[in-house]
Amino acid sequence: MIDVRLGNGFDVHAFTEGSELTLCGIKIPFSKKLLGHSDADVGLHAITDAIYGAIAAGDIGTHFPPNDPTWKDTSSDIFLKHAVQLVDKLGYQINNVDCTIICEQPKIGPLSDKMKTSISKIMELDKNRVSVKATTSEKLGFTGREEGIAALATASVSKVE
Repeated sequence: MIDVRLGNGFDVHAFTEGSELTLCGIKIPFSKKLLGHSDADVGLHAITDAIYGAIAAGDIGTHFPPNDPTWKDTSSDIFLKHAVQLVDKLGYQINNVDCTIICEQPKIGPLSDKMKTSISKIMELDKNRVSVKATTSEKLGFTGREEGIAALATASVSKVE
């Protein structure tokens, strides 16, 4: 029997003053940065939570409490690597991850292949098993007003029993 599981993740961070932001593991020159306890990488946070969800292991806050100063300004690849290691420890394998970035700016399309490469390297997962795409919110809500960025992710894991 094959045990296939899916998990979803969602994250959002507001913009603050800055000159670059980190998204899906890459630094992007931009007129603002994302505000958060860590590097506020909404893409990696959403993917990490999707993986934790697929293996019923809580969320980023469970493993890396935001009130713990240890994680202040931490690079989010640490969180994603932890989730990947936990999947392996439990005997599962990651089949694929899919991440949708929701923002008006910066434009994600020209960066999506570089983001896929970054995620693939962090996860040690074939690039053809990683999807990064984007949408706007048609000028509606906080993302439409360019107040921040949101991300939604899905992960699939499996184990042969």
